[in-house]
Amino acid sequence: MSDLKLFNSLTRELVPFVPVHLGEARVYSCGPTVYNYQHIGNMRAYVFADTLGRVLSYKGYKLTHVINITDVGHLTSDADAGEDKMEKMAAAQGKTAWDIAAFYQADFEADLARLNIRKPAHPKATEYVDAMIEWGKEIADKHCYELDSGLYFDVCTVPEYGRLARAVTEDGEGRIEDVDGKRNKADFAIWRKTPAGETRQMEWDSPWGRGAPGWHLECSVMSKALLGMPFDIHTGGIDHREIHHPNEIAQNQAHEGCGDTGARIWMHNNFLVERSGKMSKSSGEFLRLQLLIDKGFHPLAYRLMCLQAHYRSELEFSWEGLQAAFVRLKRMVRQFENQRQRWEETIVYLISEDGELKSSVGPFEDMLLYPVVLEKLAAFNEAVSDDLNTSIALTVLEEVISTNKMEVSQKPWLLAKMLNVLGLNFCEISRNDLRVRPKGIVITEAEIEAALAQRKEARANKDFATSDRIRDDLIAKGVEVMDGDPLGWDWKLDI
Repeated sequence: MSDLKLFNSLTRELVPFVPVHLGEARVYSCGPTVYNYQHIGNMRAYVFADTLGRVLSYKGYKLTHVINITDVGHLTSDADAGEDKMEKMAAAQGKTAWDIAAFYQADFEADLARLNIRKPAHPKATEYVDAMIEWGKEIADKHCYELDSGLYFDVCTVPEYGRLARAVTEDGEGRIEDVDGKRNKADFAIWRKTPAGETRQMEWDSPWGRGAPGWHLECSVMSKALLGMPFDIHTGGIDHREIHHPNEIAQNQAHEGCGDTGARIWMHNNFLVERSGKMSKSSGEFLRLQLLIDKGFHPLAYRLMCLQAHYRSELEFSWEGLQAAFVRLKRMVRQFENQRQRWEETIVYLISEDGELKSSVGPFEDMLLYPVVLEKLAAFNEAVSDDLNTSIALTVLEEVISTNKMEVSQKPWLLAKMLNVLGLNFCEISRNDLRVRPKGIVITEAEIEAALAQRKEARANKDFATSDRIRDDLIAKGVEVMDGDPLGWDWKLDI
């Protein structure tokens, strides 16, 4: 089996994965600030992190994966100035900040499930405020200074600050705003005092006054508490590489020793982009997973769209691109479903939660005696071992689904492994599950099928006027008739 190699943003090179603890993989992913719905660009980070975790499990490591929930302490920019996101949304909706956090955390977790992302640990920042205060107290004397607005970290007190972002050569500090009294432009808040005369819904007492922790502190505190330091891998979006993660590293160095950056490997997925430059909006609509569903797309189409590109490459979003991914998904599901019916007629098998077969026609090891199985498994393994090259892995998967060079009994074991690594739960969905009804469509599937049956009869009788009338009526109701559809879909609901 090929050794797993991953791109370390800290060194800008591919490195072999060597776990800190033998047989274990400990991964921390920066989670969302739960003040609003998650944009699909944000969700790309979690598809990537989930794929990484699945590959680590496939490689035989015992995985511990943490995605924190930022329910406090994040301002409206990466700077140490601006409004608190939680407080701002609470005021706008006339709710408490706690209610806002609970609602949007639940929606985020629902999106994870829709994308078939395995549920990791979801600790909340508010559960660790006392630990954040203790961390601040332990580093304050050597690394921090106090201003009227809070406690600030002096980045000159740790070596090579900004190495992750390459701040000196890549202008990584460009988004940091000045705060009166800061020693260095890049210095950042460990604790933010509540301004005099104000009362926040989320605030705590500390040695530096009543207030709330800085955004960066929570990830250092929570990763150490849950994974220990050093741990294996820290993931996040590429925007975190410039400010948030360098600040985490600085805090870790201050607390643990200057040689300890916290994680051994830092990994970042690239942006989701739209060439029009309007990534956050689509015809005035916030581009989140529910909007895709409202337009008739199954969530797995977006997961597949993400897998088609390397996680370190920009991924261009378009409705045409999403439709192409959806067609590809339908094709694979149809082929898989047809073959699954054959398996169920000839063999008995059960697939466990981790994607392994509990029973088969013979011992699992026997499958590796077949040259074609060994060849495809080797190609798939080589792809995912090369810094998670999922685009090539998908091609291998499609070859296995469609090939006629394997016996019926050989495919389930191999496909179960591949599908589990890619997070494509074909064993749990069918063609009918992919028929997602766009919002506002009132015609039922039974009515569509009945109309198509009448149209088929009319065409058989060469009554093309009736056939055209039925087709036009369906189009008016948002149903596209797909004559001669090679996938056998026959129709789709118009988006």
